[in-house]
Amino acid sequence: MKRFEISTVNVNGLRAAAKKDPGFVGWLGSTGADVVCLQETRALAEQLPASVLESSGWHVQLCPAAAKGRAGVAVYSRGEPDAVRVGFGEAEFDASGRYVEVDLGPVTVASLYLPSGEVGTQRQEEKERFMAAFLPYLEHRSAQVRSVGRELVVCGDWNIAHTEADLKNWRNNRKNAGFLPEERAWLGRVLERAGLVDVVRELYPDQAGPYSWWSYRGRAFDNDAGWRIDYQMATAGLAKRAVSGRVERAVEHGARWSDHAPVTVAYELDGGL
Repeated sequence: MKRFEISTVNVNGLRAAAKKDPGFVGWLGSTGADVVCLQETRALAEQLPASVLESSGWHVQLCPAAAKGRAGVAVYSRGEPDAVRVGFGEAEFDASGRYVEVDLGPVTVASLYLPSGEVGTQRQEEKERFMAAFLPYLEHRSAQVRSVGRELVVCGDWNIAHTEADLKNWRNNRKNAGFLPEERAWLGRVLERAGLVDVVRELYPDQAGPYSWWSYRGRAFDNDAGWRIDYQMATAGLAKRAVSGRVERAVEHGARWSDHAPVTVAYELDGGL
């Protein structure tokens, strides 16, 4: 069996995360992950230092948004991908820097940055349009990879806390984007209709959290008043091979290089990668 580790993290601006010390570059140099999925990179390649794009031992797929300074996803992989696909066939979002897939041996790894939304605004309408288009794609893609004996894992910032166990102050957030009943129901349909498994929750079904995002405001981080919105959603065949999962929470507030923390899962695969 071969250990295959995937990390996912919203970097909250890759340029800013790379400038911090300790920061993204130091973390990337120390991680044992085979694949790292990034969200909210908010940068073009020419805006990033060589230490970010030319890190030793990594193949980098950077997918910025057409709108400068917004969104952006990326995948770092130790092995060179067999194929790369940007977007999911929806014209409105294919150049929005919100989805990229790479094929690595028997596994397709995707980095997703789902719109965050804000109740009563166009941002929420954008989120709803994205969700409406993305679910049919996931249903199709999941069935497609499984039909040829492959696996799929969609990693990233889904911007929805699925259950009450996925955020500390759930009672106060029932009318806020990220915990609306219709958003939570949609995420339930993703799991049911696309046949995906929330890997960390499957590993730790009775644990509150583990949270992966904390507001910079107040003492949210110090009080662990967070949200679990960063997921690895995998087809069942891959999910059952997960042996451990963890949130790489900073030791203290000052050591944070993003308002999110990496979510890392180790899988055991039968060779091939």
